[in-house]
Amino acid sequence: MYDFTSMIPRRNTDSIKWDVQPNELPMWVADMDFKVAPEILSAMRQKVDFGIFGYEEPHDDYFDAVANWYASEHHARPERDWMIFSTGVVPTISSAVRRVTNVGDNVVVQAPVYNIFYNSIINNGRHVLSSDLAYDDTEHQYHIDYTDLEQKLADPLSTMMILCNPHNPIGKVWTRDQLIKINQLCLKHHVTLLSDEIHGDLVFQGNDYTPMFSLPSELIQNIIVCVSPSKTFNVAALHAATVIIPNEDLRNKVSRGINTDELGEPNLLAIPGTIAAYTQGHQWVHELREQIQKNVLLVTTFCEQSIPEVAIVHGTATYLMWIDVSQLTNDATKLETFIRQETGLFVSDGSVYRGNGHLFLRMNVASPTSMVKDGLNRLKTGIEKFKNLQ
Repeated sequence: MYDFTSMIPRRNTDSIKWDVQPNELPMWVADMDFKVAPEILSAMRQKVDFGIFGYEEPHDDYFDAVANWYASEHHARPERDWMIFSTGVVPTISSAVRRVTNVGDNVVVQAPVYNIFYNSIINNGRHVLSSDLAYDDTEHQYHIDYTDLEQKLADPLSTMMILCNPHNPIGKVWTRDQLIKINQLCLKHHVTLLSDEIHGDLVFQGNDYTPMFSLPSELIQNIIVCVSPSKTFNVAALHAATVIIPNEDLRNKVSRGINTDELGEPNLLAIPGTIAAYTQGHQWVHELREQIQKNVLLVTTFCEQSIPEVAIVHGTATYLMWIDVSQLTNDATKLETFIRQETGLFVSDGSVYRGNGHLFLRMNVASPTSMVKDGLNRLKTGIEKFKNLQ
């Protein structure tokens, strides 16, 4: 029904992703190359045609759309009074770090993880404390080292943990039991748990993700959950997110931070765009997941058959593929730079995600299949040239 095959020219459109040289192919930042669902475009056009753009605030129709989406897609409905509007997940994380923790505190993460988490922590005078995910280089899978995680949470200076659920860049969907265990440790050591669930709608295989707010009541009194249509519907420039906080005292604290940091006022398209996405975007997202799954299978098969020196970490969520290049190099930065210079393929250097990221590249496959095939051929060419230099 929807078009996931057309290549939309995006150079010279103020796109960060496509601000590249004419011969370059960007497959790095988490930004899809699919046109936004027509239902969203229609709602935006109607808003623009209205012609008056004064100060706005979200009302019940906005929050009902969010709640109904999670009830329908993920079988978990957040309460109306748990939700706060914000202009973005990352701004909310930074604001919550400032409001909930103190300068000099530790914020626990699980590297390799979304690199902007580090900015939100360090830029606000807090310390990153990582309980690195344990990597099985035979099965090419990651696991939580709960002993190490508890040691990091038990540090007296550890006051917050930022969880990525599902996890970027490895595509891991944490199970309900894993989430319960993580938060039991946080509660035991009086740590606030912030769960970034921006990729939650993009589980393309296996069991769905579990929203943190759906856990039993006694396990959600220390949580801050951030969700947004931005990754799901490719509307990052919409600047709309919802913060879900069941505990009233914690919610009031975070809400005060959002207000102080001026993050609570939507732009002219944030409300109609979000409502349209969450009320009319179900079929579009279902077809998107099918396309992502096809592209993931394409990349996996191609690498197995044509680039056996690399291995894919088999995630079941996100459109970001985590590629193990440890047989080629222990310096992903060097390899990423070389591939870009030699072939024009622009993927992400895994080193920025820390942990063992220096052994990985991250590739965005949320593009028409023709573009993914182009990227794979460039990847193969770049790696062959790189091997010849060793």
